Amino acid sequence: MLLAIDVGNTNTVFAIFEKNQKLAQWRCSTSEERTADEYYVWLKSLMDLNNLQSNKIIGVIFSSVVPKVGFNLRILSDRYFKCRPLVVSKDSCKLPIRVEVDEGTNVGSDRIVNTAGAFDLYKGNLIIIDFGTATTFDVVGKDGAYIGGSIAPGVSVSIKALHDAAAALPYVDVRRPNNVIGKNTKDCIQSGVFWGYIGLIEGIINKIRSEFSDNMTTVATGGLAPLFGRETKIFDYIDLDITMHGMNVIYNFNQNK
Repeated sequence: MLLAIDVGNTNTVFAIFEKNQKLAQWRCSTSEERTADEYYVWLKSLMDLNNLQSNKIIGVIFSSVVPKVGFNLRILSDRYFKCRPLVVSKDSCKLPIRVEVDEGTNVGSDRIVNTAGAFDLYKGNLIIIDFGTATTFDVVGKDGAYIGGSIAPGVSVSIKALHDAAAALPYVDVRRPNNVIGKNTKDCIQSGVFWGYIGLIEGIINKIRSEFSDNMTTVATGGLAPLFGRETKIFDYIDLDITMHGMNVIYNFNQNK
């Protein structure tokens, strides 16, 4: 079995694969202080509940946008699974896609993983929209090459920044308001955030299409993708498993090298 780990700024996701099939997936908050022993106790308990044997894990791959977390994940792999982890974006990890950006630019491993996963499932000429701590728009060429994109503040980050900067404005949850015109402060904020992000999403996608290709397929992922997807027709697909699928694709690619 393969253990795939995706470390985001807010959450870390663990998934178990066997013969390219995802058997289980769990999520915890990202913490630089969490030790390898803590990871293992938590992970083994969840695997036991799902009748999965931790001693069957023979490979580990992880992608991290939080560098300090990687140290303990390496220890987790070495100590408990007796293998050296494959780390996305390290020189030892070969990629099934090319990265065509300015020299010296470091592309986040999460964007590389999404590109590999989406290209494997949907082929090229793609825009991948990932709703995470940041909202990212990644452009994939016809041949699967990652060729750049856009980064906007995430929805939750924007709401928190507004609350922190304006003491009189409350922190609100992200949801579709009943009306565009709010009758109270909470509804006004939710309307501005929700419909503002719909405009941002559609505007950036349309700009990318006008600059690159009118016939680009759009794939949305991340926890908020279904919420926004219900209010815009600009997404061709909503796929919450792209990231983990990409990890499995990259791992298999390296095994065949």
